[in-house]
Amino acid sequence: MPLQLCRFKKIWGDDFNNLSVSRSNNERTKWSAHTPWNGDFGDAQFIDPVDIFADPEKNAPFTVNDGILKIRARKQDNGKWTSGLLSSADPTTAGFALMYGYFEARMKLPSGPGVWPAFWLASNSPKDDKTPSVEIDVIEYYGQFPDGFHSVWHVWDKTDPKNQRSGDIITSVPSGSLSSDFHTYGVDVTKESIVFYLDRREIGRAPTPREHTKPLMILANLALGSGWPIDKTPNPSDLLIDYIYAFAPDEQKQDATCKE
Repeated sequence: MPLQLCRFKKIWGDDFNNLSVSRSNNERTKWSAHTPWNGDFGDAQFIDPVDIFADPEKNAPFTVNDGILKIRARKQDNGKWTSGLLSSADPTTAGFALMYGYFEARMKLPSGPGVWPAFWLASNSPKDDKTPSVEIDVIEYYGQFPDGFHSVWHVWDKTDPKNQRSGDIITSVPSGSLSSDFHTYGVDVTKESIVFYLDRREIGRAPTPREHTKPLMILANLALGSGWPIDKTPNPSDLLIDYIYAFAPDEQKQDATCKE
């Protein structure tokens, strides 16, 4: 079933006509370059934005050109990999988060074994909050499997590990198609359900966990590894993002009939 986007109104977004990212301060910039809980992950170090070089290709890990954000994973001269992450909220919960609505990114994924790009949501909680939280991975892509991707939901509970649970939807695609062109990846979160979309066509759904009690921040990153070797990962590898949007339900149009 196609997404009924006319029933929503865009309330937040980034078309990446410029770059607004800091190390971790969403009062000053639109994005932070690290997870709010200091939980950076993968085999490439997420680094702070660099803006001191005249050559834009050296301003890793983030560059913007013609309305496209490039997040670059690069193997440095010391043999260590670096890459980038964006978060719409910081450890104080400053920034953007939305409880219910439709979230979408238009991206072109890197190709090759070891790449691990993702567009995902997480509960916007104070850094030391120990109540259960929810994570929704709109897309997790593993480069050594170019014929599909994962859409995942998690419940994390620091006080009761037995309460932790997750679900995974695997979507098959023509091999290499997610790296050869841009596609949209979206999720509609309501009180009742989490519905995943590829190019605004539903690919799967799950009941919304009862632990979803906090607004969701937006994250996008190019990680490496996730248990898979990176010795053959292309250097550099680039995740291209055209835009990231968030839409809230438009109560006045909830019964509208949308044209595709």
